[in-house]
Amino acid sequence: MQLPSLFRRTPFRLTLLFLALFAAAASAILAYVYIASAAEARARAQTDVEAELGVLTSIYGTRGLDALNQALVERAIRGGPYLYLLSDPAGGNITGNVSTAPVEPNPQAPVGRGDWESFNLTDTDAEGHVRRRQAIGVTMKLADGNHLFVGEDIGDTEAYLARLTQALWMAMGMVLVLGAGGGLLVSRNLERSMGRLNKVVLAVQEGDLKARAQVRASGDELDELGRGLNTMLDRLEASMSSIRHAGDAIAHDLRSPLTRMRAKLEVALIDAEAGKVSGVEALDIALNEADQLLKTFNTVLAIARLQAGGAPDPKVFDAADLAADMAELYEPAAEDKGLDFEAEIERGLMIEGNQPFLAQALANVIDNAIKYTPTGGAVKLRARRRSSGEIEYSVTDTGPGVPDEDRERVVQRFVRLDNSRSEAGSGLGLSLVSAVLEAHAGRVQLDEGPGAYGGFGPGLRVALVLPPAPATTV
Repeated sequence: MQLPSLFRRTPFRLTLLFLALFAAAASAILAYVYIASAAEARARAQTDVEAELGVLTSIYGTRGLDALNQALVERAIRGGPYLYLLSDPAGGNITGNVSTAPVEPNPQAPVGRGDWESFNLTDTDAEGHVRRRQAIGVTMKLADGNHLFVGEDIGDTEAYLARLTQALWMAMGMVLVLGAGGGLLVSRNLERSMGRLNKVVLAVQEGDLKARAQVRASGDELDELGRGLNTMLDRLEASMSSIRHAGDAIAHDLRSPLTRMRAKLEVALIDAEAGKVSGVEALDIALNEADQLLKTFNTVLAIARLQAGGAPDPKVFDAADLAADMAELYEPAAEDKGLDFEAEIERGLMIEGNQPFLAQALANVIDNAIKYTPTGGAVKLRARRRSSGEIEYSVTDTGPGVPDEDRERVVQRFVRLDNSRSEAGSGLGLSLVSAVLEAHAGRVQLDEGPGAYGGFGPGLRVALVLPPAPATTV
């Protein structure tokens, strides 16, 4: 028969283990306390009896048997914890406060003190109940053959130790009961908390990505687990949403190119049948449309991969080298369009990341700046370290810029502003840039450029802000 889940929880098992260890340790301590206390009481009683026996034998030695007998009578009348019995050589009682010697006198024993003996006294209390009390004593054979017994009643001490031990055992029993109850309570609370977490896990397994663990704000490890689970589910939901969005976006964005491709192929077929164009020209049109379609598809997939898994294969490199390569690559294109291209690059800008992805992001920003800046304008590339220690790529142009209300929207997928409709593109350039920067724990900032002047402007400044490599953090 399987135990209820409450009793199979780890906290309850740990509680039982702790209680077992506690009970074993407490038992050992109680046994030691009892044995040590009893030994101490016995040793003290022996010391007292030795002292009393010394006094009595001194009286006997100096004043004789009559004086010893008188001293025993006085002591028996006065009362106290001591036990006395003076007996003749034949074992008959002479004087004392006990009727029977606990140790039978041995007539053949030599003169002197005998061995210590422990024994039980039989007594009757005020209510007539018979009690047995612990005592300890020793018998000394006197020179005239008489026997002197002196002992001490240690029943009160033994009773006290018994009561103390019983109280301690009862206290330990209460601790065990309370501990077991506490273990059950903790186990039940943990079972409830873990049950809530398991419900969330089961809900997610069944496809409900909206399920979240309840955080009680108690600051314990269950709250930490709940927050971690919620963060994981948030990222999972975002990744799944990104994948679904990517699929929807691809389907949506490919519809127009595919429709356009079919229309152009149909027109090319009609023109080819009419002899207006050759078959080679018709195929060239189809290939151009297919290339644009593949480019859009690959860009959306790259964005989805970055948002789902971060930047792959990060390495430490100098951001200045990448900026110099981009300047060398795009300066001729800017000059061909009649733009003034300038690069200002600070050296020693170490960052950690995927260089090809960052190169693609920076290329997209420079390409947009050259594309949307009218002839006669200017584009400036800059790489520098901010006062905060972050590394910044910035591209500033004198083009039409982006209005304030559109700067957050323009980095989303397939968003194209009205002033860019005349240019070829899919609206994924800045979206890919944003995805690359997020994968590198960075951010994209869009600000106004140098302002309107001489028919140009207000321009746009796009900054790619990245954290420095760990070894170069300032």
